[in-house]
Amino acid sequence: TGRALAATDIEGGKEIFAADKDEIGKEINLFVWNGYDADGVLNPFRKRYDCKVNVELLTDDPDAIMKLKAGATRQFHILVLNNCWSRGMYKDELIKPLDKETFEPFFKDYPPRYHWPYKWAMADDGNLLGMPQRYGPFNFVINNKGIAKKTAEDEGWNLFSDDKNKGRWALLNWDNWVLYQMCQGAGVYPFKQHSAEEMKKVEATAFKWFKNAKFVTESEVEANNALINREIDFYVCGGNYTASPPRREGRLEVEAVTPRKGAMKDGVGGIVWMELTNVVNNPKPSPLADDFLAYLQEPDVAYLVAMADSTHNPVANMSDPKVFEKFSKNDLLSIQWDALEEDLNHCEDYAENPDYHKMMRFYRKAKAAR
Repeated sequence: TGRALAATDIEGGKEIFAADKDEIGKEINLFVWNGYDADGVLNPFRKRYDCKVNVELLTDDPDAIMKLKAGATRQFHILVLNNCWSRGMYKDELIKPLDKETFEPFFKDYPPRYHWPYKWAMADDGNLLGMPQRYGPFNFVINNKGIAKKTAEDEGWNLFSDDKNKGRWALLNWDNWVLYQMCQGAGVYPFKQHSAEEMKKVEATAFKWFKNAKFVTESEVEANNALINREIDFYVCGGNYTASPPRREGRLEVEAVTPRKGAMKDGVGGIVWMELTNVVNNPKPSPLADDFLAYLQEPDVAYLVAMADSTHNPVANMSDPKVFEKFSKNDLLSIQWDALEEDLNHCEDYAENPDYHKMMRFYRKAKAAR
């Protein structure tokens, strides 16, 4: 590529648009969410570069970062995490900056919320840290035959704290997310350092939610099935990401809901996540890393990532007509495209909860006490 491959290099350059002789036959290791591992996504890249692509799936942002800090930067080349973590990883030298001249032009195809300079993709020193990909509101999911969507939007997090609804809903035990939702249910802003009084409120909410849920599961499939079978009327946590598979099969009564009020500013009761693709600061970098980031932005690939086998989501560059035209009417119904912009108006960006590990102590106790 004509560039030194030192770990301090900025990733990018004209070679991302073609298979360079220094890249053919090489290897790249991905640490990503499910969907990016689909053969439909990876096989064309393997063929284009005659390369080996290895994948490890992650299930939790904080745990993934702990793994990198423990030495996994020597293992991986590409990382996909939610938006708020890139800045801290950059300060800890876990990821590398990207060449702005190479990657800034892609931002013109994103919705205004994610236009250049999208704050979560940028470091305080002005460096570009990652490329937006999938995104969506992540709050809770209803069966609209059991509860009207408007009622769910207006009631919001009170649905789960109201004893009248005991046994009417399920708890999807994705702890990093559910803690944010429990903060909302307690009337406590999630993205800050919390007082002792606020911690007690969240703890009380955690015990109440675990007690009042009809069941607790790790599986969004189980939660969706219970919703469809009318065993429950709603579940938390959840969003377009978890509601999309049954919707794609025509079960449009399954709907992700964004609350219209919560513990944040007026009119904002929901949280929206955005995945950023980063280049890991591996001491032995892969020459394919920046090519892979650019590859994910291609219309065919962006669509495949959006409509991966297990879940379906909007992708940032759907504002590009070449990407949008690939989505069928059913695809758009599955990801609740028509409601997306309005829902985002009632969402705050996913951010870090500095008390996550402290809250996890009483979260586990509440789960065990169920």
